[in-house]
This record gives sequence, structure tokens and C-alpha cells, in this order.
Amino acid sequence: MARIVVEDQDIVVRLAWWERLAARRREVRVPVSALRLAHIEPDWWRALRGEPGEGVWNPGRCVGTRHLPDGNDFVAVRADRPVLCVELRRGAPFRRLAASVPRPEETLRALLPLVPEDRLE
Repeated sequence: MARIVVEDQDIVVRLAWWERLAARRREVRVPVSALRLAHIEPDWWRALRGEPGEGVWNPGRCVGTRHLPDGNDFVAVRADRPVLCVELRRGAPFRRLAASVPRPEETLRALLPLVPEDRLE
């Protein structure tokens, strides 16, 4: 299962071994300065936006990049878990990081102090 951590000045999505294979990457890194908002989505399917790109899109287990008109999302979600959604500013490598993480409330509490007050695009 994926994990979202803050490491140095980056937000890092660390992937499980099978997610690494599916997404064809070990992790996703974005600068903390790109953070706009973070929240928990209780319904996993609501975290999926846009069209599927590279990755694995099985019912209930989705890992990879999703394409939107204004950018891409990176997702690593499971049907049996809530999803931590990290919304990012324009110019970041992704518009949203969405991952089913082991303790979403705890991870959200760690991210919320980093959310800027202005929340600008």
C-alpha cells in the first residue's frame, strides 16, 4: 500500500512493490511549495478524475497517471480504503496526488500545517 510522507522539502508518495510495477516508477515527488490543499475522500472512486493513462486500472485497484485537460493526476487507490487527496498548484508535476494510505487521518494531520493560507492556483 502506498504511503505519503514529507521528506526534506518534498511530498513523497512511496509505492508498494506491485504499485511500482503497475505505475512504472518507484515514487512520486513534488515540492512542498506546490501544496494547495489536502483532504480525505471516503469514496475511492470519487478520487479518480480524467481519463486513464499509463498504469493499471482494475476495478477497485487503480495505480498510475490520469489525464485531465489542465494536467495529470497520480493515483494509487484501493476500493476498501478512504483516499488521501493532495491538491497541488498549477505548474506542479501533477494536479492531484490521490492514495489509499494506511492511516489517512494521521497523514492528513501531518500535511495540514503545510497548506498555505492563500490556497491560490
